[in-house]
Amino acid sequence: MDYRSFALRRVLALIFLVLQRVNGDVSYSVPEEMKRGSVVGNIGKDLGLDLARLSARKARIDTEDNSVKYCSLNLNTGELIVQERIDREALCEKKASCVLKQELVLENPLELHRISIHVQDINDNSPQFKEESIKLEIRESAVKGARFLLGEAHDADIGQNTVQGYTLQQNDHFKLNVNTKSSNRKYCELLLDKELDREDKQELQLLLTAVDGGSPQRSGTVVIHVTVLDANDNAPVFSQSVYKTSLPENSPLDTLVITVSAADADEGVNSEITYGFDHVLEDENVFLLDTKTGVVRVNGAIDYEKIPSYEMQISAKDGLGLVAYATLIIEITDVNDNAPVIHLKSLTNPIPENVSPGSEVGIINVQDRDSENNRQVRCSIQQNVPFKLVASIKNYYSLVTTGQLDRELVSDYNITISATDEGSPPLSSSKSVHLSVADVNDNPPVFEEQSYSAYVSENNRAGSTLCSVSARDPDWRQNGTVIYSLLAAEVSGAPVSSYVSVNGDTGVIHAVRSFDYEQLRSFKVHVMARDNGSPPLSSNVSVSVFVSDVNDNPPQILYPAPEGNSFMTELVPKAAHGGSLVSKVIAVDADSGQNAWLSYHIVQSSDPGLFTIGVHSGEIRTQRDISESDSMKQNLIVAVKDNGQPSLSATCSMYLLISDNLAEVPELKDISYEEKNSKLTSYLIIALVCVSTFFLTFIIIILGVRFCRRRKPRMLFDGAVTIPGAYLPPNYADVDGTGTLRSAYNYDAYLTTGQLDRELVSDYNITISATDEGSPPLSSSKSVHLSVADVNDNPPVFEEQSYSAYVRENNRAGSTLCSVSARDPDWRQNGTVIYSLLAAEVSGAPVSSYVSVNGDTGVIHAVRSFDYEQLRSFKVHVMARDNGSPPLSSNVSVSVFVSDVNDNPPQILYPAPEGNSFMTELVPKAAHGGSLVSKVIAVDADSGQNAWLSYHIVQSSDPGLFTIGVHSGEIRTQRDISESDSMKQNLIVAVKDNGQPSLSATCSMYLLISDNLAEVPELKDISYEEKNSKLTSYLIIALVCVSTFFLTFIIIILGVRFCRRRKPRMLFDGAVTIPGAYLPPNYADVDGTGTLRSAYNYDAYLTTGSRTSDFKFVTSYNDNTLPAEQTLRKSPSDFADVFGDGDSSPEVGTH
Repeated sequence: MDYRSFALRRVLALIFLVLQRVNGDVSYSVPEEMKRGSVVGNIGKDLGLDLARLSARKARIDTEDNSVKYCSLNLNTGELIVQERIDREALCEKKASCVLKQELVLENPLELHRISIHVQDINDNSPQFKEESIKLEIRESAVKGARFLLGEAHDADIGQNTVQGYTLQQNDHFKLNVNTKSSNRKYCELLLDKELDREDKQELQLLLTAVDGGSPQRSGTVVIHVTVLDANDNAPVFSQSVYKTSLPENSPLDTLVITVSAADADEGVNSEITYGFDHVLEDENVFLLDTKTGVVRVNGAIDYEKIPSYEMQISAKDGLGLVAYATLIIEITDVNDNAPVIHLKSLTNPIPENVSPGSEVGIINVQDRDSENNRQVRCSIQQNVPFKLVASIKNYYSLVTTGQLDRELVSDYNITISATDEGSPPLSSSKSVHLSVADVNDNPPVFEEQSYSAYVSENNRAGSTLCSVSARDPDWRQNGTVIYSLLAAEVSGAPVSSYVSVNGDTGVIHAVRSFDYEQLRSFKVHVMARDNGSPPLSSNVSVSVFVSDVNDNPPQILYPAPEGNSFMTELVPKAAHGGSLVSKVIAVDADSGQNAWLSYHIVQSSDPGLFTIGVHSGEIRTQRDISESDSMKQNLIVAVKDNGQPSLSATCSMYLLISDNLAEVPELKDISYEEKNSKLTSYLIIALVCVSTFFLTFIIIILGVRFCRRRKPRMLFDGAVTIPGAYLPPNYADVDGTGTLRSAYNYDAYLTTGQLDRELVSDYNITISATDEGSPPLSSSKSVHLSVADVNDNPPVFEEQSYSAYVRENNRAGSTLCSVSARDPDWRQNGTVIYSLLAAEVSGAPVSSYVSVNGDTGVIHAVRSFDYEQLRSFKVHVMARDNGSPPLSSNVSVSVFVSDVNDNPPQILYPAPEGNSFMTELVPKAAHGGSLVSKVIAVDADSGQNAWLSYHIVQSSDPGLFTIGVHSGEIRTQRDISESDSMKQNLIVAVKDNGQPSLSATCSMYLLISDNLAEVPELKDISYEEKNSKLTSYLIIALVCVSTFFLTFIIIILGVRFCRRRKPRMLFDGAVTIPGAYLPPNYADVDGTGTLRSAYNYDAYLTTGSRTSDFKFVTSYNDNTLPAEQTLRKSPSDFADVFGDGDSSPEVGTH
């Protein structure tokens, strides 16, 4: 019971599938020989199909055996249209019913409809006899009523259109007898109506006509030649009137089929019988009859599928011409000689990997031309694929999926379909089907690690690489292309993108800025990996960035405060014992770890044995008890060092007064007012000399020019020259703030109807050949030249993945940095590449204010002069866009690196050069050779060797007393201080860098040799004699300068007056229009975009001769030249005011 229920459900499911797949056969009836393009019927409406979706469902007409497609489908109207000539005789020969089977195949979902086209016969063939004439030999002894077989006429048509009757030309001896065979074919016999007489007439000629029943009626004729022979008594007689036999198809040649026999009662020559086939068509001539023995053998290929049986007339003729007839019927038996043929009717390829199990991906038709069991076919596929065959309607199978597909595991399947018939022995065939699995974006990118860590030392270079993240996506092409980006977040209140950046293609993370460990020790960013699928899938990963400390911060002394010109003073009681706490130096270091471990050292002391300092605490204590002999004023220089590599340090001065109260301390006075006043006086004298010099130079030039004017030839010109009111120089460029030069282009679009690639093959030479079915066949050919029109399907591709440009600081605006180049294989405007800058900011300003790109050549220019000290590197992105419609583009990054130039002189921090005050250092009288006196501190804003500083004493009151460290700047004594040394010492120190050329700065250092302030007399300015000496020097210099300029003035005056007498004069009387807003020719306005245009105009001004007064004005005019409203006329002085008073000759002007 369960088995029956299961079988019933299976049958119902099969019926449902058939009903779903085939909504019913459609039949049409058409006459043969319809014109191509004729409408058979509207199959779309007859089947109730959605006409609008026929094209989307790839509707098409197919045949069961993949033979000629006689019909096609109009996808717009749903009409079935005749595509090829339909000849019923060629299709079905003599079959009573001729059905042309076609199939309508639709996809998405797969659907199949059978179409039966019944081809109706028309009377397009006339009856035809096999022979042009029939020859008969009849004995004159033939009796009245004797019959003579004439055979039959053949007509390719069927039914009423085939042979329906025969007529015989009117004569005295014969009548016509028409008979019908078992196959309804009509044949005729000649009936003797009146005995023949050879002596009366030896030959007769008759005309036999065969007519069909068509409309209009067609006919065919044959001539019958009758030869009258002498009398003969007996005619041959067959042993059987009908012979029947069977023969398997594919029988080899010469196979014995049957033996026919006839007897003749006569004797001798009259009894010799000759056998033959009577009126057998050429296409039926597959058997050979032995004329002597009557043996019938196979003479050609026998195919049951073409002709299942043969019926032929056999004649037996004796030696004197009497003929007897018999019928031979040969039945052909089927042999399993045709293997099944597999036709792939429809196939969805490739298949999306997310297709659900049970989905139909193909339709397969299997045909076997054999009969009965020999044509019963079983189909199967191999077992190791997720597909199976499901039988639908007769000889049709559906290829369906049985499981979930995964392109990442198996991307292609080679399915072998096998078909085996039920014959004995069974025959089989196979067909391989290649199925590709189309990728679906079902896999998000997966990072190789769950999290990443990056370590970077502070003060790193902007743009340096921190680490690299990597994600893999097993999908294909754009679905597997991974793009990296930063997730929006903030670090210390600023966007994370201002700290790091990630390369979208490689996943390399770069530092955008230099990190400071003291401000930011670690932070975390999140990187997203996104594929290019639709919709895109993504995954995130966290990257922890750890900044490691570098010893870049020197110790900072909090107490005593180093700021200002004041110094800190501590009171030390006179009764202080050894170990008493006097003061404490407090310092901090912004670094961490061992870089922040501080140690304290006394580097200089007025009394080295009196005070000591704690190495780690900074506490200043007395080493011994205070005695009366100790100086009241004590000076300590304390150095604070960190433990970094290299070690950094800071120093401070501590002034100690050994006293119990402030009343005992003498008044501390400042540096005298007189010295400051002396310096001011010197500067004023120098300034006065400089102003006087420039003034005298100006007077000399003015006088020389005016004298030369009187000797120049005057130019006569009477007329008006029109110059544009708002003249712009030829190389002026307005680029609308985009950084890109604009060009105008036209667009044409050309579409192809196939999957062509012009970049691979741009032209096709197609030869079309046509061959008829004649014998011999004739053919002709025609060549067609097809050109493939370009479609904008290729974006520009840069020759390099990224570019780097190197430029020295202080470069000239407009200088070339580098050149980018992109190639587009498309044609004409589709392949024309235009370059432009992507909008971005560099240090808060638009990138177009830094660089520009030439839209045609890709050359990148600097818009401004760069300063290495402000900007060491930056990155811009250049877009290459073609002129297609729509345009395609690609981007590339250009890294610009600015190299240092020695353009900053050293800056002296100590002694401070500002103001009119001067720095004074106390030098103990007991200082020994090598004692540290002071230190010159300087920095240089440049980098590298341009910032390597060296220190030199260029002037000293006592050259042998002090020396300076070349690299440290420390001023030390060269020898011990003696009583004869002047108390006031003056040093001029020069600080030079190591650049080419070297830059330098100088400072003055004033030293007082004294043990304490009490011994220092009231500080007076540098003596009046010294000031007077310096003033005398300045006055001498001023006197020399004034004398030199005076002599120069005299020489110029004499030279000009001499030249006046040698020069011809030129008179000018005319009008010149001056532009209202004139800009110099080398002026460029780029509106913040940085793109210069290379267009220039030229004006030439010529005289007609070297000594004539005629003046030619040659100029080029543009279409956009506008007349000016103002005109300047006409005097020579006006001309001079316009063109200058100088020495420039008006004879020839070249640009």
